[in-house]
Amino acid sequence: MRNTRLDVLVAITVLGLCPPALAQTSGKDTLKSGERVYTEVCAACHGTGVANAPKLRDRQAWTPLIAEGQHVLTGHAWVGVRAMPTKGGNPDLKLAEFARAVAYMASNAGGNWPDPDAAMLRKIAKEAEERLEQQIRDAQKMKKELHQMSR
Repeated sequence: MRNTRLDVLVAITVLGLCPPALAQTSGKDTLKSGERVYTEVCAACHGTGVANAPKLRDRQAWTPLIAEGQHVLTGHAWVGVRAMPTKGGNPDLKLAEFARAVAYMASNAGGNWPDPDAAMLRKIAKEAEERLEQQIRDAQKMKKELHQMSR
């Protein structure tokens, strides 16, 4: 038995008559590409090497970072690492878009990183959360030290 409702939705969507809220597209279809995010956000530092940011296509600089693994490097960069600010300095950037940009840069420096799928995004999010938890513990330790000094 054919699903006529599905047939109608497909036909309407293909013809462009369906409101965007009703069209079932994957989140990937609405996200910026890694190259676009690189151009709009990352190139300011990774194009010039500001604050020792590894430059695009610099295999020597990227090799140890690529060795960390896609989920580790992306998760750490997402929450901020070394001189790099959280979310690459763009608070509106989605994790998937950010991860695409990291994959784009790593792939341009000898890595073979595809755009992250749902499973990879979960691994990245888990790594980012663990990194944040460590940062929180470190900050709490510093706070405790300050309180001890002021007594």
